[in-house]
Amino acid sequence: MNIVVLAGGTSTEREISLISGKGIYNALKKTGHNVIFLDVFLGTNNDVNKAFKEDFSLQKEEEWLNSFNVEEEKKRRRDFFGDNVIDICKKADIVFMALHGANGEDGKVQAVFDLMNIKYTGSGALSSGIAMNKAITKDILVSKGIPMAKGGVLHKGDELVEINFPAVVKTCCGGSSVGVYLVNNRQEYEKAVIDGFSYEDSLVYEEFIKGREFSVGVIDEKALPIIEISPKEGFYDYKNKYVQGATIEVCPAPISDELTKEMQDYAEKAYKAIGIEAYCRIDFMIREDGKIFCLEVNTLPGMTSTSLLPQEAQVLGINYEALCEKIIEVSMKKYKKEA
Repeated sequence: MNIVVLAGGTSTEREISLISGKGIYNALKKTGHNVIFLDVFLGTNNDVNKAFKEDFSLQKEEEWLNSFNVEEEKKRRRDFFGDNVIDICKKADIVFMALHGANGEDGKVQAVFDLMNIKYTGSGALSSGIAMNKAITKDILVSKGIPMAKGGVLHKGDELVEINFPAVVKTCCGGSSVGVYLVNNRQEYEKAVIDGFSYEDSLVYEEFIKGREFSVGVIDEKALPIIEISPKEGFYDYKNKYVQGATIEVCPAPISDELTKEMQDYAEKAYKAIGIEAYCRIDFMIREDGKIFCLEVNTLPGMTSTSLLPQEAQVLGINYEALCEKIIEVSMKKYKKEA
């Protein structure tokens, strides 16, 4: 197949997206596909007519990426899509979405691709947008009987609501635990709100769930083995997610068969409630009293060497290359339905 791996972008998760993209690119090259690695925001000066006929050098792309200043480029131009990105994606059999965060995981790129008849992996525009918004996700999942932490939403300019401590304050549409704050008093709460609003205009506040953290991948409506996440220090923040050795991850998770089934059932139920297509990853907590709480839904989970979804798939004997192939296979199903 002719495949574009689309990564990068302008979100706070740009760096992780590029690492995911490089891993996917290498895996698909290894399995024999014609692959082009593209930064959605940077684009390429390579000749579009030579796409998939000549190798678009990944090394050259890496040189551009390493010297690229996103903020400066955003000031210089108005368009989100880089040079030749759309034209090259039109030539692909499918675009493998390795984007994370805003302008990539939130349905905006997916909506453009739908209008352009460009096939892509993962969920469509609507479900991607819903899952990216933690407040809307909570409303939907709670209505379906999936337990989530109690809380509410703060918009920029609102007066601070009184909350019980400890609590969690996080950006409404952020990812990779960027803009997530554990607050223990009023002073920390006020600082977290100020810092959080530097990322976006809406924040979610929730009661703090003390317990153990887990994640469940779902592919084609079926939950994968559960993985337990135990940071050596602090909570599962950006550093603990992506620094090798910072977190102990155990899969299958050492919990009872009853809790395993309950959490996997919740994951599959959430997948359907949000309208996810192809695959996702859903995060959970088990409180000290044994009650399960859903945290959030990730429609384009990380695909780095330390990411959770590849580890869960490996337990089923699905290696990284096979997982990439599986994601393409299940993503193509939605287009066969349309045909």
